[in-house]
Amino acid sequence: MAASSDNLTPLMRQYRRMKSEIDPDVILMFRLGDFYEMFFEDAQQAAPILGVVLTRRNGYPMCGVPYHAIDTYLAKMVRANRKVAICDQMEDPALAKGIVRREVTRVVTPGTVTEDTVLAADQSAYIVALSEARGTFGAAWLDLSTGAFLAEEHTSPETLAESLRRVRPRECLLSDEADIALEGAAQAAEIGCITRTDAWRYDVEAAHEVLARHFAVASLECFGLENKAAVVSAAGALLEYVRDRLRRPVDHVRTLRLSQPDGFLLLDEATCAHLDLLPVRGRPKDTTLAGVLDATKTPMGSRRLQQWIAQPLCDLAAIRARHDAVEAFTRERAALNDSRALLSGVRDLERLVGKVSLGRATPRDLLAIAASLDAVPALRAALGESEVRSPKSQVGVAMTTHPGPRTSAPGLRTSDSGLGTSDFGPGTSDSPLLSLAESLRPLPEIARRIRTTLVDEPPAVLVDGGVIREGFNAELDELRAMAADGRAWIARYQAEQIERTGIKNLKIKHNSVFGYTIEVSTAQLANVPPDYQRKQTIANGERFVTPELKRYEEQIATARDRSILLEDQYFQELRAAVAAEIPAIQATASAIANLDVFAALADRALALGYTRPEMTDEVILEVRDSRHPVVEQLPDAERFVPNDSLLDGGQNRLVVITGPNMAGKSTYIRQAAMLVVMAQAGSFVPASAARIGLCDRVFTRVGASDDLARGRSTFMVEMQETANILHNATPRSLVVLDEIGRGTSTFDGISIAWAVAEHIHNEVGCRTLFATHYHELTDLAKILPGVKNYCVLVREQRGGIAFLRRIVPGAADKSYGIAVAQLAGLPASVVARSREILANLEESEHGRDGDSTLARPRNHRSTLTKDNRQMLLF
Repeated sequence: MAASSDNLTPLMRQYRRMKSEIDPDVILMFRLGDFYEMFFEDAQQAAPILGVVLTRRNGYPMCGVPYHAIDTYLAKMVRANRKVAICDQMEDPALAKGIVRREVTRVVTPGTVTEDTVLAADQSAYIVALSEARGTFGAAWLDLSTGAFLAEEHTSPETLAESLRRVRPRECLLSDEADIALEGAAQAAEIGCITRTDAWRYDVEAAHEVLARHFAVASLECFGLENKAAVVSAAGALLEYVRDRLRRPVDHVRTLRLSQPDGFLLLDEATCAHLDLLPVRGRPKDTTLAGVLDATKTPMGSRRLQQWIAQPLCDLAAIRARHDAVEAFTRERAALNDSRALLSGVRDLERLVGKVSLGRATPRDLLAIAASLDAVPALRAALGESEVRSPKSQVGVAMTTHPGPRTSAPGLRTSDSGLGTSDFGPGTSDSPLLSLAESLRPLPEIARRIRTTLVDEPPAVLVDGGVIREGFNAELDELRAMAADGRAWIARYQAEQIERTGIKNLKIKHNSVFGYTIEVSTAQLANVPPDYQRKQTIANGERFVTPELKRYEEQIATARDRSILLEDQYFQELRAAVAAEIPAIQATASAIANLDVFAALADRALALGYTRPEMTDEVILEVRDSRHPVVEQLPDAERFVPNDSLLDGGQNRLVVITGPNMAGKSTYIRQAAMLVVMAQAGSFVPASAARIGLCDRVFTRVGASDDLARGRSTFMVEMQETANILHNATPRSLVVLDEIGRGTSTFDGISIAWAVAEHIHNEVGCRTLFATHYHELTDLAKILPGVKNYCVLVREQRGGIAFLRRIVPGAADKSYGIAVAQLAGLPASVVARSREILANLEESEHGRDGDSTLARPRNHRSTLTKDNRQMLLF
């Protein structure tokens, strides 16, 4: 229970005033000396999260954490999806008259956290705002740590929810009058923190003004936002909320990129999960496609690679441009090696400039920026020299050595995401590596200024000085010399006083109360000169001061304080100078991220034997010797057996694959989908040759999973994912289906699987891989012209089976389920009985007497009574 304001001390009334300035669900951390304290309800909620003791002061609850460890405790609050307001002391308590002036300096939420202790270097951290207007849905994403500001427009809440699930924002901002469809999309994406804010922030005209004022433009047409009310509403509301309500600087947010969903290969949440494309919490990164391909040298490159995997392109020119860059690096080994060596010394420029804008950059952060910028000229030289340094050589041989005309596939929009042909910046060179070099903007002046201002190894914080380089400013050097010479002067003065007084044991010492004093023992007090002023009696003598000693002490203290103030002034000026260059540094950081990804993909292509795919606008997927990029890299995996694939829009549009469990059906169909994702993201692929027609979407229905929290069984999840495919697949999609219909009875399952296959073949007409245990589905090839049967080769031996992992034309003659069960370790008696029951079922379902033969042992059929047979059924 909160205390009455009449009973509160002046300090607590100040606390209550600060608390009233923030949202009720925000916990206030109130700076008191060396601690951030929390009181009342905030303390009760925060103590168990932070793992600190809840105490009481004047009868009300409180807890606190050391100010120097604030980032550690902020991390705990953010991981618990809690919001925290930081209230700092705005003046020196020693100089304050009355209560120290305090202000809420920032509000930290799960989606706006920028602390290194919370953010993973290879993960983006987005807050998203959602809006609806004129029948469309807008989403705006902001990564405050880097300044990345993105927007999307959707025509349905379903596609919006898919985008949310793919990007996985940490926080969602909604109007307190938001449409129920927006709330449903946020909940469907399972966003941990949903924040409600005032509806007026979402007014389209107000949002338009916020954006135009922030970017200093007369119109939003330059961002492609004209007539996109929902997007403008979301973007303006988000920017205004972060800047004004959360009190976070957004000066480093310098552009807004509109991302059209139909400019990318769309991947829903189920597909990303089924194909193991991206890292997820609790699973090793190296078991995902991102983990296999991530040979990047910088955190920026790692994040960019994951963006490309999550959003592969649908523009042939942009895809081929990425492949050109990767191929150029595979040919120019010296350029590749030199670039990767230089990239190893580049720090996370995107987040470093974010710290500069947020006013949190330390001297070490600025030196990291300088070191990273110092690498740019060398990177440009390495890329530029490569064009004449080594002969051309082919790495992976695709089905054609000519990529063909750079045109978009019919019905697909050219990507305007800023990640396609603009991967290379404004360069005009026909050479991919020279274009990359041209996109790297050297900034020698700002790097030089940082290095000439700061010492080589500055302390972590500015409080005690020692940051500005000697020789930078004459006045600062003089003050430092005066402060540094203080100890030597004290030593000389002590020697002079000993000689003057004849007191051999005279000592000059420093006391926190009286400062420097001269200590004289009781036995020598008679020898004290008249100009000594008594300050304090001690156990074995007395302490004295002299006017000269006090005067010099004041000079030492003043010099130190003035030097620290000057250092702070010069550092703030330096940080402001760096802030003025943020747009240029961000552009260079983005170019370095792209360069890092291209070099990493080239490194993987060389190390893992990948080849460049031929990209075409035909409806085709033709691959020779394809391999699963993740499975083949698992440390305990058997030797991988490559296979061919052929899908088209004609006689090979739907392939039915049969064979036993564990034989490799699921691996085969997933690797085909993964190759498409890799190719359209810009990577080479694990195959000896590949010809891939652009896909607009990749759908997968693989594995068994439930969602009991939302009342969905395994079969319901399977059917909902299948329904999504049937409703949204187009002739340009790739569909991968594994064991459709297995979550229900056999006849129901066969019926559903057959009908799904017919619908895809007749109504959708897209490229489809359909793995199944229902051998009945192989009859589809007899009646549908675009269906082909393939199976996994198996060799029977000594009552068991050996998996050959080869996919060949034809249908499997049986499932070998009992043999697989035997391999799994089922007791021999169970395996034997299973074979008996299978034989009975295969012979006939009913005997001559009309009774079921399911439970009738073959050697006891005539001797069992009806009752005994019935008992064996159970």
